[in-house]
Amino acid sequence: MEAFHPTITFPFSYTFNTTSSGHGGIAENINTSSPSPWMNSRIWSKLPHRLLDRVIAFLPPPAFFRARCVCKRWYALLFSNTFLELYLQVSPRRHWFLFFKHKRLKSSYIYRNNNIGGSHGDNNRAGTDCEGYLFDPYELAWYRLCFALLPSGFSPASSSGGLICWVSDEAGPKTLILCNPIVGSLTQLPPTLRSRLFPSIGLSVSPSSIDVTVAGDDLISPYAVKNLTAESFHIDGGGFFSLWGTNSSLPKVCNFESGQMIHVQGKFYCMNYSPCSVLAYDVAANNWWEIKAPMRRHLRSPSLVESKGKLLLVSAVDKSNLNVPKSLRLWGLQACGTTWIEMERMPQQLYVQFAELENENGFHCVVHGEFLAIMIPGSDKALLFDMCRKRWLWIPPCPYVHAGIDGDLHGFAYEPQLATPVTGLLDQLTTIPFQPFTG
Repeated sequence: MEAFHPTITFPFSYTFNTTSSGHGGIAENINTSSPSPWMNSRIWSKLPHRLLDRVIAFLPPPAFFRARCVCKRWYALLFSNTFLELYLQVSPRRHWFLFFKHKRLKSSYIYRNNNIGGSHGDNNRAGTDCEGYLFDPYELAWYRLCFALLPSGFSPASSSGGLICWVSDEAGPKTLILCNPIVGSLTQLPPTLRSRLFPSIGLSVSPSSIDVTVAGDDLISPYAVKNLTAESFHIDGGGFFSLWGTNSSLPKVCNFESGQMIHVQGKFYCMNYSPCSVLAYDVAANNWWEIKAPMRRHLRSPSLVESKGKLLLVSAVDKSNLNVPKSLRLWGLQACGTTWIEMERMPQQLYVQFAELENENGFHCVVHGEFLAIMIPGSDKALLFDMCRKRWLWIPPCPYVHAGIDGDLHGFAYEPQLATPVTGLLDQLTTIPFQPFTG
């Protein structure tokens, strides 16, 4: 069988449960003395290819890439437009997570050259070997995913539609790269207009459009950073595109930390601190406004997440008295856009265990579909909450990361996809003069 494509690596790790034979020589779990008639090769060999492709399209990514080793035809399915079109039509949505080792950025970046060349300064160097960790919340299984296509000096910032958005670390006009780590593809966006340090970044990818918003951390001088402006990128299948148009000004009292924006039904949301509130941006109306947070004087480590088209706020509550004990809670923003309703509260006995491990050092939350994952820095402990079944459980530690040695895991909601055709829209920008990196 021919070798794998050199630019695509899929080093998934699998564990198979096998039963040792009595002779201690070969591990087996199938009774070969009485094969099942349902597995008769004479029956399965006559299955039409179009029907077999439909079955394969339902496989989860680890099983699909394992199946590609069977024969040359199955190997070539990843490069077949006919199969990929079928896959996009019938493949079920999978609410998985993709984690990366958290990289602490150095404050010295602000003192570097922050002209447009600064954002491309790392592009001439060799690409960085990237390693991510897929987590399947249905099976509580971890998979290691490696890809070596990104240039050095980039960090993951946001995710949507099977793509991870990576942003340049150095101060200056920001360069963003959209990467599909499952198939190893990546596409670069034009650099932003304004110089920034560590802005908040929001990404929304639909089957026919791409929207990106970069806000705050304006680098107005080599030593001064203020949250003043935001700019947006848009392209869609109708032929309309906007290359980093400047948004309306951010609210005057605006003090949000760099981080990820959440996209919900045409709006981007991010946390605002001191005082604690939520900033919202309507993409169509080009308008920013502020939303008061619930119990804002007593929130600790608040995080915004999206679940099934609804904005949620997850936070620890430090107020402690007979009526309001310390806890971890989830609120949902109602349709009116101003009112929060408490939806869930961590059981108090579990919160005592969680608080002992977390030790008020903060925590990282990420939601996908009906699953909420809470990562505890400095520990290999993490919690998973199934919002449909109302069930809390501890996540098995990632076997590929050593807690306290390799760093903490920072996660994104991730729907693995074998193809992201919407990135083809960016080919329309080849006539726009900007310098892409060379891999």
